[in-house]
Amino acid sequence: MKAATVRELKLELNNCSQQELVALCLRLSKFKKENKELLTYLLYEASDESNYIAEVQQEITREFGLINTKNYYYIKKSVRKILRISKKYIRYSGKKETEVEILLHFCSELNKLRPSIINNKVLSGIYDRQINSIKKTVLSLHEDLQYDYELILDSLAK
Repeated sequence: MKAATVRELKLELNNCSQQELVALCLRLSKFKKENKELLTYLLYEASDESNYIAEVQQEITREFGLINTKNYYYIKKSVRKILRISKKYIRYSGKKETEVEILLHFCSELNKLRPSIINNKVLSGIYDRQINSIKKTVLSLHEDLQYDYELILDSLAK
């Protein structure tokens, strides 16, 4: 079965009644956890973005606290998992400011991690890629925000 394009889906959804749309959304939420999480974000958390960012940052901090730091192998696996979760939450929001805030928090937590990430090429590579990603995203923001975020980036780089 070939999936329909977004345009075709949009046209078809415009023809549906409100009850049919509710039924479709509920049915869609039953299939994947990500669909349910996105629907939860859109319905409950999209109106208060600062609270959403704070919750995601708390989850990132909690996950970093659970990392097994006895071996770099486990650290790398856990950091990749945390980054994957962070990117998922960023995708839900779709806002550049949210992306920068979450990635800055991720990088600061990664920087605090002991043993130091400087001693591992893979972890320092992950850190550098995220810093570069933040820098690219910051360039698309308002000038005042750019200045504020660049100050934070400079403190992380040191």
